[in-house]
Amino acid sequence: MSTPGAGPRPGEAMHRFDAATADLAAQVLRRARERLQLDPVPLDAPRSPAELTAAAGQTITAAGLGGQAALDLFCDVLAPACLSTDHPRYLSFIPCAATEAATLFDLVVGASSVYGGSWLEGAGAVYAENQALRWIADLAGLPAGAGGVFVPGGTTGNLSALLAARSAVRAREGHRRPLKVAAAATAHSSIASTCDVLDLQVVPVPVDARTGRLTGAALTAALGTDRSDLAAVVATAGSTNLGTVDDIASVADYCHAPDTAGTPPTWLHVDGAYGGAGLAAPTVRHLFTGTERADSFIVDPHKWLFAPFDSCALLYRDPATARAAHTQRASYLDVLTERGEWDPADYAIGLTRRARGLPFWFSLAAHGADAYTAAVERTLQVARAAAAMVAGRAELQLVREPDLSVVAFFRRGWATADYTAWSERLLAEQFAFVVPSAHEGRTCLRLAIVNPRTGEDDIAAVLDTLR
Repeated sequence: MSTPGAGPRPGEAMHRFDAATADLAAQVLRRARERLQLDPVPLDAPRSPAELTAAAGQTITAAGLGGQAALDLFCDVLAPACLSTDHPRYLSFIPCAATEAATLFDLVVGASSVYGGSWLEGAGAVYAENQALRWIADLAGLPAGAGGVFVPGGTTGNLSALLAARSAVRAREGHRRPLKVAAAATAHSSIASTCDVLDLQVVPVPVDARTGRLTGAALTAALGTDRSDLAAVVATAGSTNLGTVDDIASVADYCHAPDTAGTPPTWLHVDGAYGGAGLAAPTVRHLFTGTERADSFIVDPHKWLFAPFDSCALLYRDPATARAAHTQRASYLDVLTERGEWDPADYAIGLTRRARGLPFWFSLAAHGADAYTAAVERTLQVARAAAAMVAGRAELQLVREPDLSVVAFFRRGWATADYTAWSERLLAEQFAFVVPSAHEGRTCLRLAIVNPRTGEDDIAAVLDTLR
């Protein structure tokens, strides 16, 4: 505390809630309110480095711009150079369409200065996050003892899960190499990069030619019945490119079948970063049969569960195995590790963590699980309508009937340059954001529908531009 009558200590001025800060708070809230009230939001577009330099100039100066000037600069110049992933016609990659409740609560989380890595420091936050994780675990059919942590994204979730899988083999058999991870050739790119980090060898397994799914039979054909060098098998619950759900039940059968070497069951990791949200939808729940047998499972609430960036729910069947792999040891941490409480940092890569599951928890608690089911089902309804529209247009060819909410198709007679030019024109006109992809070496288009504000009329309007 400063001495009465004395000025602020050096550096203290930035941490005072004075009249100027109060005014800035009001302006921040005004800007946030205005953005949330936009309907629809602007699509916006990227700008070149030269354009941003000309418009924004040097933003870091010795004296500072002042809070109001910096806020105006971001809202009026920098933010419009970022695409709005919650626009109803942002249909590329996997969009992010957070609820207003989740977005507003994100402000509260940031203002609360909560450390979410330990129970000692963030018990209330961890309690809430764990209830949200339990809801997901129940959807997946995981046992009562399952648990985990919210991490930044699917890549970190996959990395943490496969590290736990590798550690489980080493705890049982000692440090040996090589160890392999089997996954569909269509698995997310983070599986290969994760294995590079962990010194694991990826074994890409061909998927079924008709369904595009990884199956137990394909694993047997590719790897035989000796699983002694496998650290894990990865099944995908909703591939990014086509939204395909692997035959998780038969993959689980493979992982648990007796093998010629007498190997214990192989760790099954289910990557549901995008598609795992479909567990909340009764119309597609059957596609996920077998997930209840997973040793680890991920789903990103910032994809199809309407939370803001960045949030991946990582769950383990046996959290003790993950804790043994991830707990960091240091004298200054003994006060935490010796308490035996639920410390989220013990279950994934990374010690410092934001309580990033709280915006999702708040929205789920505020709206209720039924509202989430209705919202996911609505996006599935639009995706099925989109597939029907594509199938009914002579100039278009559906790649495959969608499992979930990704619809991929070809424009007959087009080359890659045609797709690219069309995509760039739609963005330049601020009409839609749909980038080309590819399937089996052919350029195609894909619509990723995870925003409940996206309607059949939006899809029809985009398809009309392809005539």
